[in-house]
Amino acid sequence: MVKKIALVTCYFQPNYGSQLQAFATQEVFKKLGLEHETIMIDGLLPEINKAKYRYFFNRIFDINTIKDKMATVRKFIAKRRKSEYATNLSIRYDMFRDFANTMFTLSKRYDSKDNLGEAAYNYAAFVVGSDQLWLPSNIAADYYTLNFVPDDICKIAFATSFGISELSSKYGMIAGRFLNRINYVSVREISGQKLVKEWAKRDVPVVCDPTIMFDTEEWKQIIYADGNGKRFANGDKYIFVYFLGNNPWERDVVKRVQKETGLKIVQIAHSDEYVKSDECFADHTPYNVGPREFVELIRDADYIFTDSFHCSVFSMLNSKKFFTFPRYNSDGPVSTNGRLYSLLSLVKQEGRMVKKTDVFDVNERINEDIDYALIHDEFAKLRKFTWNWLKNALEESNIL
Repeated sequence: MVKKIALVTCYFQPNYGSQLQAFATQEVFKKLGLEHETIMIDGLLPEINKAKYRYFFNRIFDINTIKDKMATVRKFIAKRRKSEYATNLSIRYDMFRDFANTMFTLSKRYDSKDNLGEAAYNYAAFVVGSDQLWLPSNIAADYYTLNFVPDDICKIAFATSFGISELSSKYGMIAGRFLNRINYVSVREISGQKLVKEWAKRDVPVVCDPTIMFDTEEWKQIIYADGNGKRFANGDKYIFVYFLGNNPWERDVVKRVQKETGLKIVQIAHSDEYVKSDECFADHTPYNVGPREFVELIRDADYIFTDSFHCSVFSMLNSKKFFTFPRYNSDGPVSTNGRLYSLLSLVKQEGRMVKKTDVFDVNERINEDIDYALIHDEFAKLRKFTWNWLKNALEESNIL
């Protein structure tokens, strides 16, 4: 029997970027013609979450952690106080669950990491990737580290991200140990490349996010449905807004663009936290939006404003007029702004980043040209390099 590739991803997270990059990872191995399955998380979650809770409890007096987790607290409070909001979130979460259950080839249930480790010899290799899986909390949870996989089974990190640009000495040393157990390591960001060099003393490549492994036409074949972007805007032209952070000045920029263009605003609201001011911000705030509809909303928009890595990716794949904002107001210890800087740098589009200190001239900015010939050329180069790296890793491991 041909052994399968085990994919260790965050396919289950109710987050558009998480599910789309996990889906793209699966599609990469499908395109390579390799048997594969995504490891089902259901039985492993209690063990993983227990370790993560312990991590956050031990940092309960850390000001940066407190600030970062206030978003979760605000979301919890809003769900308890506002029944309509809770109902709307349930609609959205149902869309995520449906995508996870219908779009992924999942493994059988494993009830612990030890249980999964015992079954590891049923697989040809374990592949971990990509989105922020090596955040300190995930390192503490010890799942995406692949420490449960025996030494003599091939382990590959495919475009895996640390999310942040610095690690404390404690988690840096832990990272150094698990990184040196992984046979082939690639990262998604330049900052991640530096962290691997610092803590594991390894030179590893920066490859593209799995979502970039397919061009617009290929995405059309594997995910698009029926033009829901147009339906959500009642057939009108629109500005699409997807902000994860709670930054009022960013919304002010969008309102200025709306005043100038007369276009409706379609927003996926309250994605990462409850933002009270967003209740009256957009013309349409649909909740029946899963990953497929998310991509279509981007595809059909006239302008896009976001602080999301993957929304920026799909904006560029679809040659849209987009503006990327930093989610965090500073590049501190818990900031994930670095992945946005790295993405735009890789395609020579640093100018698409809009900062609070910038003078945003609406007429100038909305009419400026974006060199999509350059962007798609850079994507093609990244894509080719990444395919070659991955194929080489699989060939050296006698898998491909």
